[in-house]
Amino acid sequence: MRPEMPQFQPRDPGYAERVRTSFGLQQAMGLIGAEMAVVEPGYVEIHLPHKPEITQQHGFIHGGVVGMIADSAAGYAANTLTPADASVLTVEYKMNLVAPADGQRLVARGEVVRPGRTLIVTRADVYAIRDEQWTLCAIMQQTIMAMHGKKEREG
Repeated sequence: MRPEMPQFQPRDPGYAERVRTSFGLQQAMGLIGAEMAVVEPGYVEIHLPHKPEITQQHGFIHGGVVGMIADSAAGYAANTLTPADASVLTVEYKMNLVAPADGQRLVARGEVVRPGRTLIVTRADVYAIRDEQWTLCAIMQQTIMAMHGKKEREG
């Protein structure tokens, strides 16, 4: 089901463990119940089960929460291609909500469009899944800044 995408070579052989460790530091992702399901060079998936605490007034998962998982999936996709001594930070993103996030779970698929030394362009598609029927609910384009020599905080 994963779309075809360019093949990237990571600059850090330990990228997957580094990215998963970083994700574990994000208390916001733990708060909403998001999980990092796939980590590959230039590609990350974040899965989010439906919970009443993250819905809006119509019962759909809130657009802000959709933005959170899109931002993290694409940002971590970028982080898979940075050197071990770099961390990443979102500079900007634009998101279109194209359908209600009405699913038993959401899947955010983040991928690198263009890797650069300092600026990395990414995108994410977020799908609402109900009874194994996938519906595209959001499309995001993002710019990530690689911060060389700046590690993340630890715990």
